[in-house]
Amino acid sequence: MPSARELLAFYLEAGVDCALSETPVNRLSEEAAVDEKPAARPALFRTANPTPAPVLADPAPAPDAAITSAREIAPRAASLQELRALLERFDGCALKSTATRLVFADGNPEAKIMFVGEAPGRDEDLEGLPFVGRSGKLLDLMMASIGLDRSKAYIANIIPWRPPGNRDPSPQETQICLPFIRRQIELVNPDVLVCLGKPSSQAVLDLKDGIMKTRGKWFDYDTGTRKIKAMATFHPAYLLRQPIYKRLTWQDLRAVQKALAAG
Repeated sequence: MPSARELLAFYLEAGVDCALSETPVNRLSEEAAVDEKPAARPALFRTANPTPAPVLADPAPAPDAAITSAREIAPRAASLQELRALLERFDGCALKSTATRLVFADGNPEAKIMFVGEAPGRDEDLEGLPFVGRSGKLLDLMMASIGLDRSKAYIANIIPWRPPGNRDPSPQETQICLPFIRRQIELVNPDVLVCLGKPSSQAVLDLKDGIMKTRGKWFDYDTGTRKIKAMATFHPAYLLRQPIYKRLTWQDLRAVQKALAAG
């Protein structure tokens, strides 16, 4: 919200150079037109060359600076606990100021499989855990279909703060948070990585095609020290809207199950 000084400077530039009285004046009446005298200019406006009001700085840095900062500090985390602490202190993403709390991760950090979604929703924002709403319940069923639960899997999102109104994260917000999820993947070091939905698969796996073309295929995710088998499949929230694709998702999950069994 602009300060009083900024508002006054704006009025001055717009040509507002008189103060209004506390009582309304009918400036269309003949009597008012004859008797009205120019109001004395208030002292605030008497300066010939008024000093421009200072521009208030945005509490969050510019996107490019925030992305650079995230890329510098994320690799410093030597553990998931340190990474969470870094995110708690990180102010480079404006979503932090509108979210209720950080939604870091859920599940077993020593699991052989890791699921990555896009961003938390309302339920996740309230509880501080990923995938706890309707889509989370469906994800639990998806995992159960191949013998998994949250004690045998690790779950996170690219964006750890809920976007206002559940809107899609902007490309800048995704790029700011991407170094942190990449470091999270490195620290968990799973055997299988599953990206849920197009935004997750495109950002994490650096894919260009949509989910219809990429789902069910295996990709290599290079952590710098090893390559992790990665697959993209439909996001549970999408399956709630388009249940017809559950059959294809089941095929993807069966492939994931075989990969886990193969070790």
